[in-house]
Amino acid sequence: MQEREGVEEGLLDGNNGESAAEITFVVVLCTIVAASGSLAYGFSVGYSSPAEFGIMDDLSLSIAEYSAFGSILTFGGMIGALISGRIAETIGRRLTMWFLEIFFIVGWVLIIFAKNIWWLNIGRLLMGIGAGLHCYVAPIYIAEITPKNNRGGFTAAITFSVSIGFSLMFFFGNFFAWRNLALVGTIPSFIQVLGTFFIPESPRWLAKTGRWKEVEAALQRLRGKNSDVSSEAAEIKEHMETLQKLPQSRFLDLFNRRYAHSLIVGVGLMVLVQFGGTDAISSYTSSIFEAAGFSSGIASTVMAGLQLPAAAVSVALMDKIGRRLILMVTATGTCLGCLIAGLGFAFKGGYEELEQLSPALVLTGILVFSVCFSAGMGGTPWVIMSEIFPVNIKGTGGSLVTLSNWFSSWIVTYAFNFLFQWSSAGVFFVFACVSASIVIFVAKLVPETKGRTLEQIQASMTLLQ
Repeated sequence: MQEREGVEEGLLDGNNGESAAEITFVVVLCTIVAASGSLAYGFSVGYSSPAEFGIMDDLSLSIAEYSAFGSILTFGGMIGALISGRIAETIGRRLTMWFLEIFFIVGWVLIIFAKNIWWLNIGRLLMGIGAGLHCYVAPIYIAEITPKNNRGGFTAAITFSVSIGFSLMFFFGNFFAWRNLALVGTIPSFIQVLGTFFIPESPRWLAKTGRWKEVEAALQRLRGKNSDVSSEAAEIKEHMETLQKLPQSRFLDLFNRRYAHSLIVGVGLMVLVQFGGTDAISSYTSSIFEAAGFSSGIASTVMAGLQLPAAAVSVALMDKIGRRLILMVTATGTCLGCLIAGLGFAFKGGYEELEQLSPALVLTGILVFSVCFSAGMGGTPWVIMSEIFPVNIKGTGGSLVTLSNWFSSWIVTYAFNFLFQWSSAGVFFVFACVSASIVIFVAKLVPETKGRTLEQIQASMTLLQ
């Protein structure tokens, strides 16, 4: 008992573990390789909109058939989420990033040579599986290799790359037909496939598999050949030895009281963010603007232009002001945006003076929502997910959190059109209420993880419960 308490005190001591390590070329290279997977994910999400009319005309698809093609990515994501933790824990983070790109590449090839809707759907489903795997392994890998004082910004850069991929696909859609656009979509996948041969494996995963010599070698590559990695390696080893004293982890162990805090925070954030309208608004932006009486082309272009600098702000501030403050401020912003958009729709059919304000209010509300989402709500939950689960349940815990995200996304995107027909104003007021609840949830339950090692975070949330 005394030995365990001593280990826990060491894990919680801010003077132990990683020093203020400098960012090395290897860490930057690892982030670029992982971000290539995010570009591939962003390309797959953004593809369905610019390719819509070309595919429907060439293959004579109905609106229902094309809607199924667009939404099947979510089902693939749920499959990928279910298997992501087991694969990443079995073959490692680096090889999983290589493996997932096979799904993207084969999926794009099927779309490039598609003769009918079945080719399209199978290709889209495979890309969804790759996306589900990526959403788990990329933030986990970056969190496990970066120094504690830079972990948030580097992990946020992964989600920032999704926004870049999404915007680039819209841009390229102005110049390429749908088959050539799918060919462009394969580029980041091939970059990641090649890049994984030049980056080290996660030291935390190596420690879990008992490869202690490789742990120090990987840390030395990541921190620089002249850096002293002995303290960081010792902290990882101490934490791993403590976890190994616990019984072998099974899926049902996730629901043990020991891990309740981590599970509630991880799943709760993902579900609340999705029920706050995130994917519904991004998926149906054009129809929302058209319903408000505003030009969807102009509005969508302005929105895309504002999202990238907002996401860049999130990367820059993640390790300066902390995860909690970013989440609470941006959730307040998305709440305000939904309230403004809801008022805009509420004014339709009312007094003429108020009805004239409707398009401008809806546009303002959607832009406020999009900027705030990109500035924190989009990436921060993934940063926190990558930090809060100890290694012995990281696979099952991370898979469940990722699955919660995809399943919640499917529910909201499927239900949105029905809710929008029921009450265009009411659905945005509901989203505003959910965003407001995120502020309370973060204030009461989400810990601040800025500037702490993974071992310190996980010890405070699990071992000391």
